[in-house]
Amino acid sequence: MLSLEQVRGFVTVAEEGNFRRAAERLRMTQPPLSRQIQKLERDIGVELFDRTQRQVQLTPAGEVFLTEARRLLALAGAAPGTARLVAAGGAGTVRIGFTAASGFGFLGRFLNHIEAGLDRVEIVLREMVSSDQFENLRSGSLDLALARPPFDRTEFDSRLVHSEGLMLAVPEQHKLAGDDPIAIEELGGETLLVYAPGPARYFADLVSGILAAVPYTATHELTQVHTMLALVAAGRGLALVPETSTHLHPDGVRFRPLIGVEDPVVLHAVWRRDCANPALHRVIELLDSLPPAP
Repeated sequence: MLSLEQVRGFVTVAEEGNFRRAAERLRMTQPPLSRQIQKLERDIGVELFDRTQRQVQLTPAGEVFLTEARRLLALAGAAPGTARLVAAGGAGTVRIGFTAASGFGFLGRFLNHIEAGLDRVEIVLREMVSSDQFENLRSGSLDLALARPPFDRTEFDSRLVHSEGLMLAVPEQHKLAGDDPIAIEELGGETLLVYAPGPARYFADLVSGILAAVPYTATHELTQVHTMLALVAAGRGLALVPETSTHLHPDGVRFRPLIGVEDPVVLHAVWRRDCANPALHRVIELLDSLPPAP
């Protein structure tokens, strides 16, 4: 096991090319320094210095070891500062879960804001539906969830981070294809792609409530908005989707605003109340200064 004292002594001798000058620089006598270097050579099993010349010179193995030794000393020197930075939340790792739909508008803007404010914090992303995110928060596999309600507000703390309207996605050859706002009652008799009530519970409950008084045919229970839009383009039905999904610009799909639909699509940042990750708390603070969406 090498010690930093041995490594520092080796680097100093290599830089000075002389044991006496190296010992003076290290504020020690020459014999202990010589013994230190000899022990280092025994520990790694090679000679690091050629002592046959008047000047102490590095062997080929010593040249290679010098590069690594300097790197080791630099890491050791930086370690206390890095530890203090991590403790203050300025460095570390934050594992963020997100729903696929949140990636259309909010996620990229949030990540850019984190990078600008906390460039020493590593962000690890995991895409999953909201219910899976909450389970991963409980198990400690995630630090932060970008998810849809409902969730246990006694167990989790949260912040509303994004709110948007719903749009009607229509096949471009459909009789309802157009650009003007459309009343929800006009969907009577139509076939609509719907959200799976388990993994996509939030959207399933939201859409079923909006369409409660509309006689429609439900088909293809889905969980992901991009899959829903692909099936709309294929003529498999109409769909109610978040407004930011229009950023995908899918071929064969027209989007129409909805009249009389006031319930917004909401996204929350959710975290465990007992989470002790300092970097997470710094990331949460950045939510307050997040620029508005363009």
